[in-house]
Amino acid sequence: MDPGHILYFLAASVAITLMPGPDILFVIAQSMSRGKTAGIATSLGLCTGLIVHTLAAALGVAAIFHQSAIAFAVLKYAGALYLLYLAWQAAREGKATFDLPQAERRSHGTLYRKGIFMNLLNPKVSLFFLAFLPQFVPASAGNTVWPMVLLGFLFLLQALAVFTAVSVFAGMIGQRWLRHPAMARYVNKVKATLFAILGIRLALTDR
Repeated sequence: MDPGHILYFLAASVAITLMPGPDILFVIAQSMSRGKTAGIATSLGLCTGLIVHTLAAALGVAAIFHQSAIAFAVLKYAGALYLLYLAWQAAREGKATFDLPQAERRSHGTLYRKGIFMNLLNPKVSLFFLAFLPQFVPASAGNTVWPMVLLGFLFLLQALAVFTAVSVFAGMIGQRWLRHPAMARYVNKVKATLFAILGIRLALTDR
């Protein structure tokens, strides 16, 4: 693949990553409520999940979810339930304020795992990779697996860069808001509502 082809792919990938969706909204919510490092930990988890989606698309595993309505539905509803569980957790946090530095230290590993689960339990990501990556594989490529793996890795790197920048920005805003106890409770309630909406939307939408 020539440099111009790769730059075009990266530009398209950044535009897609910045579009409002479950992943970037999840990063913003965690960054504003727990600080930028919490958002970065979440971002690392989400991008770790992208490794699995890349391999699934490259090896054709994602096609199973595209062909099997049952497999797709099971994974979709599992993801929706997980988002509703996160909404319930956030609602519980909304009943009390918390010490931000202490919360950050405790939650990094947990947030990383949450990011992985949230990404893996969204079958739309695998289907997106299955549809998006092949468009940028050169027609001359005899074997599409390695070009798709390379493109998936590049997508992961730009997503991590974008999510990190968003985490820093959202964390700066959240840090100012959370100095006020009433605002801290408000942010947690908004986060709970956001997760609930995302969970319901995932459950109700088709492919």
